[in-house]
Amino acid sequence: MSSALSPKDHPSPDSAWAPLAARVFRALWTAQLVSNIGSWMQTVGAQWLLIGHDAALVTLIQTASSLPVVLLALPSGVLADRYDRRKVLLAAQFAMLGVSTVLTVLAFADALTPRLLLGLTFLLGCGTAVMGPAWQAIQPELVERRHLGQAAALGAVNMNLARALGPALGGAVVAAAGAGWVFAFNAASYLGIAAVLLLWRPPATRAPTAQGEKLLTALHAGRRYVWYAPGVRRVLLRTVLFIPGGAALWSLLPLVAGRSLHLGSAGYGLLLAAVGIGAVCGAFVLPAVRSALGANGVLAAGALVFAAVLAVLATARMPWLAVLVLLPAGLAWIGVLSTLNAALQTQLPGWVRARGLAVYLLVFQGGQALTAPVWGVMADGLGLTVALLAGSGLLLAGAVSVRRWPLHDPDGIDPAPSDHWPVPPLVFEPGPADGPVLVQVAYRVSPGNRAAFADCMDRVARSRRRTGALTWGLYQDGRDPERFVESYLVASWSEHLAQHHGRLTAADRRDEERARRLLVAGTAPEVTHAFDAVAGPVVPPERRPVR
Repeated sequence: MSSALSPKDHPSPDSAWAPLAARVFRALWTAQLVSNIGSWMQTVGAQWLLIGHDAALVTLIQTASSLPVVLLALPSGVLADRYDRRKVLLAAQFAMLGVSTVLTVLAFADALTPRLLLGLTFLLGCGTAVMGPAWQAIQPELVERRHLGQAAALGAVNMNLARALGPALGGAVVAAAGAGWVFAFNAASYLGIAAVLLLWRPPATRAPTAQGEKLLTALHAGRRYVWYAPGVRRVLLRTVLFIPGGAALWSLLPLVAGRSLHLGSAGYGLLLAAVGIGAVCGAFVLPAVRSALGANGVLAAGALVFAAVLAVLATARMPWLAVLVLLPAGLAWIGVLSTLNAALQTQLPGWVRARGLAVYLLVFQGGQALTAPVWGVMADGLGLTVALLAGSGLLLAGAVSVRRWPLHDPDGIDPAPSDHWPVPPLVFEPGPADGPVLVQVAYRVSPGNRAAFADCMDRVARSRRRTGALTWGLYQDGRDPERFVESYLVASWSEHLAQHHGRLTAADRRDEERARRLLVAGTAPEVTHAFDAVAGPVVPPERRPVR
């Protein structure tokens, strides 16, 4: 199967459905829809089995689903960058199929205790955690970069369309035949994604980018990249400011259905379906809303709408009113999540994409996992109304903060790879583990450009640190004020070669060129590489010099 498009297959870049023209994306999207419907049916069944227990236990279903991401997101990101992402996804699908089968058998045998239910839900969450970074990281292999925003929105449409169908189906099935049948459907739903993945052949040009790196080294490289990428950090901050309040809806909605509205499982499914319908309808208007408000406007408006929904649910006692206000909640949810996801996808280079997305999933799912029991405890101790209003207050604060901490402009970010550094002119060939390596770059800067040069080098410094530098400094020669020396330390020769070939991007190149335009006319940077002379000789006698 191929995701290539012919020119006639290209819908307008503004079309919400443009990514569906790619055949593999369309097949995976359809299979994922079936799987997501199964997941929502199972969620309804699991939560309804616990509805007679206290609120904290009910909200632990969400914690059991989300907590594995906190524990496994970063290692899963390394797996997806280090190994074939298709094989990682297949392994996760078959593992979840096995766990769901056990859950189904226990449910039909009437042997499913709350502990077993939470434990098996946790194992399914582990499969989702392993799958998440790889699934997100293959999106640029399925659609063009200009369609990543629409692809992210369609991913949210998929989840919310499943939310519109799955809970209603799940509630009806649980009421008519019991929870075992919703667990059985969920188990079978994993087979569709597995079938598409078995038929898909990823582009031959992509190779695992963390291959050969040890786990801790690869984890550190991913953490380092995120820390020194301001645009990525801002996406994570916006996620942190939205998710805790947003999670109050998903954590407390079963209690709203049972305690405030006195609905059964089918009624609860209807409430979830309303959110899903709102999200699906929102997909039609989201491109126009984003065009009118911009990405930051969508984030602020989405938080305000979600805050208003929680405030209404805090006092609503009529099911029709709850259904009505949950429709715009779906639009707000899809708007915020697709905006954050697209902002991240367009900034991460391929070599660290899965690890960067893993950090995002860690913040997103971790925020839900950690706050869900808090909302449950608050609902038990202070009342459901107080808990919902507290969530509304958090979202209002998040909306106001968009002006202070907006998303960065993506126009200046180009993650396309750039192999623009020349081969280091050494008289010997170091081994991959040799190091640390001290890289020094000398520049000649005229007096009038010194301040501007230092400002430009701030961006270069972040580039060096993102791609492997452990330390970085810029120094001015005390005897020759025109001479500036950039100095940075890389852990090993293999890490420095990764900077040369694979980690640098077009944005890094642009930052370097901006700084070099300020050099004295006719001069070029002078680069030297030095190796640790104390730890031992870098070049054993048997190594032949490079010719």
